Amino acid sequence: MSRPLSQGRERDVWVVPAREQGWRKRAFDIVFGIDTPAGRAFDAALIVAIVTSVVVTMLDSVASVHAYCGGVLQIAEWAFTALFAAEYVLRLVILRRPLRYARSFFGIVDLLAVLPALVSLVLTGTEQLIGIRALRILRVFRVLKLARYVGAAEQMRVALLRSRRKIFVFVTTMLILISVFGAIMYLVEGPTHGFTSIPRAMYWAAVTMATVGFGDLTPSTALGQFITTVMILIGYGIIAVPTGIYAAELTSALSHARLQRHCAACGTRGHDEQARYCHHCGAQLAAATGDSSR
Repeated sequence: MSRPLSQGRERDVWVVPAREQGWRKRAFDIVFGIDTPAGRAFDAALIVAIVTSVVVTMLDSVASVHAYCGGVLQIAEWAFTALFAAEYVLRLVILRRPLRYARSFFGIVDLLAVLPALVSLVLTGTEQLIGIRALRILRVFRVLKLARYVGAAEQMRVALLRSRRKIFVFVTTMLILISVFGAIMYLVEGPTHGFTSIPRAMYWAAVTMATVGFGDLTPSTALGQFITTVMILIGYGIIAVPTGIYAAELTSALSHARLQRHCAACGTRGHDEQARYCHHCGAQLAAATGDSSR
């Protein structure tokens, strides 16, 4: 059987080799493993191929580059398509439950990495969908072994869940302000100044309150410019609200996690997450959740 997640396997427990020995087992250790030099080299090579294929697609969309070396780029694209198709088939062959993998997130993305090029043989214009391969760069997280940060990620997730009601109220308030100011600007400026509808005026209000200011739609009347000034000041005043809400909840979550860590010898609480020894008695502390030293 395959090793558990803590030893470097995929998160899905059904990702197991089709055979316990032979070439399928060796291929499984390379394709799905990250704890061997061959597995890390395979992932690194795959990531390079993915990034290169996306760059090729982007360059081919530039008219001057396509006119100069369009044939070479097309050959390279089909070479990458053949490579990713072979990799997809290999993943299905070496798994005990290939259909489960084919229906998984990465299985669907692997299929979409080659499907647009094949569909482009029948339908024109779909080749630009090949850029979806960029999603497969998510595999880089397996190479970097970000599992050591699971504890910190969990704290951030908990803080986000705790602040969801306050953030929902903030977003609702923003939508109300955008609707009101959008309707006002539609009445003040009107279609003659580019505010052709309330939804378009609401788009302008959202951009203005976010202090982005694209400049594609600007008020021309004195009253409209005054309202714009008020909206910008309001935007500056409330733009930090969601950040403050989330930061407060995150600080609370971190403080709670710190209070939960105590010394088994003397019972002293409040140790830092990275601490290894008790600051009161000097006894060695148990590893914290998500600590890479486990």
